[in-house]
Amino acid sequence: MEGEVVAEPRRASSRPAKSHRSVTINAAESPLGWLFAHGHVTRRQFEAGERLRSDWERGQLSPRVTMRWDGAPVDGGRSGSSDAPELVGTQLDARRRFEGAVASAGEGLADILWRVVCAGEGMRQAETALGWPARAGKLVLAFALDRVADRYRVR
Repeated sequence: MEGEVVAEPRRASSRPAKSHRSVTINAAESPLGWLFAHGHVTRRQFEAGERLRSDWERGQLSPRVTMRWDGAPVDGGRSGSSDAPELVGTQLDARRRFEGAVASAGEGLADILWRVVCAGEGMRQAETALGWPARAGKLVLAFALDRVADRYRVR
């Protein structure tokens, strides 16, 4: 969702009033997109992150937030519907690619990778959740994205 923000000019007693300036922002932009737009990750790292996020979504790895309305069991038992989702081949392939990419990032790097790229947490929020100092996450995320880019063979 795009919105327009109008910045009010500061008025100093010795300066004449400046005109209004409008700035367009994209409130739906992902944290990874923001980092790329501000030069904190390279195009290669951004594309690797987008492929990882795409596999996350295609593999239906995010938690369910709605009720399942599956039919009653056919066998006459009282166990209800299965908790395991029925996956098609493309979903299984996406899960395998995702798990392989996260594993290639390595232990310790996967946490920040998942939080920023898949869960959509902002960098500061992810650093706080992991107990890291400010600005440490950008460096660690860059390392993780480089490894994922190698795994996905992004040039």
